[in-house]
Formats: sequence, structure tokens, C-alpha cells
Amino acid sequence: MRRTGAIPASGAPAEKPHVLTEMRGNALRIVDCDKRAVDLGLTRDMTLADARARIPDLVALETQAQADHEFLEALAGFCDRFTPLVALDEPDGLMLDITGCAHLFGGETGLGNLAGRSMQRIGLKLKAAIAGTPDAARACARHGRGGIVPPGQEEAWLRPLPTAALDTDAETVIALSRAGLKTLDHLAERPSETLSARFGEALAVKLRRILGHEDRRITPLRPPPDCVVERHFAEPFADTASLEAVVVRLIGEAARVLEARGEGGRVFELGFFRSDGAVRRLAIETGRPSRDAKALLRLYRERVEALTDPLDPGFGFDAIKLGVPLCEPLDTSQHSLDGRAIEEEAVADLVDRLVTRFGRDRVLRFVAQDTHHPVRAAKALSAAAPLSEAEWSAPEPQEPPVRPLQLFEPPQPVEAIAEVPDGPPIRFRWRRLIHDVARAEGPERIAPEWWRDGSDEPMRDYYRVEDAQGRRFWLYRIGFYEADSAPPRWFLHGLFA
Repeated sequence: MRRTGAIPASGAPAEKPHVLTEMRGNALRIVDCDKRAVDLGLTRDMTLADARARIPDLVALETQAQADHEFLEALAGFCDRFTPLVALDEPDGLMLDITGCAHLFGGETGLGNLAGRSMQRIGLKLKAAIAGTPDAARACARHGRGGIVPPGQEEAWLRPLPTAALDTDAETVIALSRAGLKTLDHLAERPSETLSARFGEALAVKLRRILGHEDRRITPLRPPPDCVVERHFAEPFADTASLEAVVVRLIGEAARVLEARGEGGRVFELGFFRSDGAVRRLAIETGRPSRDAKALLRLYRERVEALTDPLDPGFGFDAIKLGVPLCEPLDTSQHSLDGRAIEEEAVADLVDRLVTRFGRDRVLRFVAQDTHHPVRAAKALSAAAPLSEAEWSAPEPQEPPVRPLQLFEPPQPVEAIAEVPDGPPIRFRWRRLIHDVARAEGPERIAPEWWRDGSDEPMRDYYRVEDAQGRRFWLYRIGFYEADSAPPRWFLHGLFA
């Protein structure tokens, strides 16, 4: 397993020395310097007043940590063309896991040269190292000469590095130096138990990882997709007329990979990597697993047509990548004789196109919820969201529906009278009209969800009633007929079709 640690640095030096400063304590101190300032003797943590006393024409700029972080994230997206496993190594570095990727770029040497040229095109210089563990690559890039560490030779390469390569606090480095331990070689000669007892277990672990005795996983900025296909171009690709042809080939290749796995994709993400460092990503979602290349191409065209900011190749695309971050099992479809499966697929394709054109939050569908509360029995979700496990309750054959299709929110109060206490209503008035009840079913007692509504929410007795004209209503009563309490209240909650 090979890791590369990369440190981008600024390009050509400015005419005047530049430094970045921030307030520390009660003084402005230098956080970083350009090459010209370093050549003139400036260092980090020097006060700005001392630096100006030495160099009167010094240009001091306030550091912007958030802007630096955003730039580093954008640079990580730029490096996604080399491998999907890219992690931030703040404040000014990146960590790439190139396991199984180097052969696509002519080996580790070819990948390093390509990364250097790519950084140079966007105005950056690159110092990179490739080693078997991320800590070894980081130490070699930051404190060594960089380059490619031969497999299994991390210890021989990195032992001469100073103890600052441990990336620990300054007090520990000073303590090590006072003890005569100035290089990793000095530390490696000491028993691990002695180092742990004196400086803590973290230092011993860090030393083992740098020397290649112990490995760790990096945490990528973007989760790696389940399936990736890509195209890299020897020269920047700027022909927009042929861009769709490249996308068609990528979609077809991804569909074949998914078919071999017996899977389908729910999310397809296209990444367009420009030679100037800009990265444009387009995501396509489907409401069900899919590997239909023609349907995916239609969704891609819908997505491109709906863009407010069209795809601009600029000076050209270096690479185009198609990732499938979400895959699910998908069996080969078999159409039923009644044609229902074909109709369902047509509806699903229409929903996918609407979601692609208008956005996932603007195309909704109702899904059943696992609750007995009538108001919460259904919920509107994005049509591209996975289906919930709860199912709609099927009505009994030849029986009317238990719940009305139209509900009032909030329920509307009505005046009602019952023939017997706690019985169904025989007459009620709603919107100034009196309805005589011809038939009634109930009661259906629905208790509140106390964990949501609280313990003070009353129970409801629901009735399905039909008036003399055949109109059907869903009424409920709160309270009971008791001598020492207020009379019950009636509400109309819904109308049956």
C-alpha cells in the first residue's frame, strides 16, 4: 500500500517580500513567509515590528484561516482525478492513498510527475513523497527531500530526519534535544518502553508509523464511491461537441460493471476536471436502482439543460470521472404479461426526469409512517429518497376506506348532538348547514402519542358517518358526558370521497 504526502507551495516570488500575520498574545506575529522573505532572514513567530525594523518595505497581510481551509478543500477536489482517497493534511498539505491507482498514470514516477505538472499549471509548486505509510510519506515530504521511498525501506530513509518530523509540540522537541535525541535514528535506538514512559505512548506510536512498523488508515474528505470509471486525456480536452460521447462511454462502462455485480446505482456523480484546477460536479439521482445506460443518458441531458451555469471547459478538461457512491442489489427485470411492470418503469423514469430537472426537494411523494396517529400516518419525502419500510394498509374487499383522503388541519369544530351519551351523533351543524346522520360507524378510540404530544393531550373517539344525502364525514369527540365536567366537543377531521 503506497501513500503520497503532498505540500503545495506558492509559485513565483513577488517583487517585495510578503508575510502572513496573526495576533498572538499582544503582538502581531508572522505565521508564514514567502521565499524572498525567508532569504532575507525572516522566520515564523517573529513579531511584525521586528520584521519591519529589518525590512521596511515588507508587505504584511492578515492570515485568513477559513479561506486557506476552503482553498485546501478545493485543491483536494482537484486531486480527486488521481485517486478517490484524498485527505486533508492541514494546514497546508494533502494525503493521497494511491493504492492500485499508480499504474493508470505510468507508475509512481509518472503519477508524481503528472501531479507536479498539474500543480504548476495552476500556479503552485509541489513537494511530494511516496511511502508505504501516510506518516512516513508526510515526514519525508515535510522534513526530508521528498521523492519515492522504496517499499520496505522507510526506516533506512527516514532515520536521519530530525525529531521535528514527529509532528509533536515544541516543548517535546526541545526536551528530546536536551536529552541528546536529535534525530529519529537516536529515538529508534532507544527501547519503546523507555520512550513511552518518558514522553508518552503517542510519541512511540508516531515513531513506529513513520519508520513503517505500523500503518493507519487515512480519513478521505469524500467517501470513496462503490464504482468508479474515468477517462484521462494526454492534452486538455476542450471539444464540447464530443463531451457527451465521452460521458456515454463512461455510463456504458459503469453499467457493465454494475451488471456484473448484480447491482444498480441510485446516485451517479460526474466530475469534470479542468486544467486550471477548477472541478465541476454533476449528480444524477434515481428513485430506484438503475443501470439502464439510455435512461441515465436522458437524465444527464436533462441535468445539463437545467444548469443555470453551463459547463465551461475553459482551457480544457484533463479528466472526466463517473462515480457511483450508492449501489443496491438489482435483479434482471422480467415484464409481467399484464404490462404493469412496464407502466411502473415509465412512471419511475418520469419521476427521475422531474427530480433531475427541478431538484430533489421539489418533487415529493407520500410514504407511509409506522404510527397509529391519523395525521402522522403519511409523510411527504423527496421522490428520490429511499422507500420507508412501513406499508400502506390495504382496505378490506368490498369495504369502504377506513381513513378519508382529505383531512382538515386543524380539524374544524362542529355542533353535534347524540341520541345516547357517548354514542354517535345523530345531527351536526357544519358551516351553517345541518346534516342529519343516516348511518354511523364507531367509535374508534385513538390515544395520543404521549412521547410526542405530551401527557395532557386527550383521547379521541372517531366516527364514520353518512348524512341523508349520502355524503360521508369523519368526526371525532373529545371528552365524555359527565355531570361534573364540561360537555364534550365535536370536530370534523376529514371528508370521504
